[in-house]
Amino acid sequence: MLGLLATAGLATLAAAGYNTMAPRSQLFGRTFIGAGRGSRLLALTFDDGPNDPWTPRLLEVLARHQVHATFFLVGRYVAKRPEIAQQVAAAGHVIGNHTWDHPNLIFSRPREVETQIKRCAQVLEQTVGSHSNLFRPPFGGRTPQALREVRRCGLVPVLWSVSGWDWEAKSAAEVEKKVMGSVEGGEVILLHDGGHRQLGADRSYTVTAVDHLIARCRDQGFQFVTVPKMMKAIDD
Repeated sequence: MLGLLATAGLATLAAAGYNTMAPRSQLFGRTFIGAGRGSRLLALTFDDGPNDPWTPRLLEVLARHQVHATFFLVGRYVAKRPEIAQQVAAAGHVIGNHTWDHPNLIFSRPREVETQIKRCAQVLEQTVGSHSNLFRPPFGGRTPQALREVRRCGLVPVLWSVSGWDWEAKSAAEVEKKVMGSVEGGEVILLHDGGHRQLGADRSYTVTAVDHLIARCRDQGFQFVTVPKMMKAIDD
């Protein structure tokens, strides 16, 4: 009997651990991950910027395709590269909060979550002015307590349903393949224009892959929108 209880306890812990990081999981509270199957909308999202030179190069690609995306910016990088954050805003992209310095929130107390959110929000307000109430937890990590704090701060948590795994890719083709292999319609796509460890992370593969992905997806009848527009489309 004790052995069965121990096994059940371990299984419960394993399941809880999985759901703290699984982007599609809704066990700990609702998070936005897309419009659902049947939609022809796709939302490109980029984490960990602003990052020189790759964020500006990505902006050039998006401008050429006339696509608007959603950028989840890290506060300490905004403080170091405010001019790039301003370029993102000036180009009409949506800007969301990605904490001050990218901790995994499953290890953070509620007060620490609040501090991370507010420090990032403050530098965003000072740099770009009004911005969205969207929030993406670093690494996708969250607990019920962290999500409650996010909502208490007036933010909407956004995860993703497709990832290009671009932080570990060996080529642009690999990023493109991972995304195209999962796109069915209605997805929020996770990519990165920066790296959480330091400025200057090489995102050349991401920039090239995005150029190809937009063209291929449009050929298949998909439309790219920002996360807020995808949310509105669901509500309408």
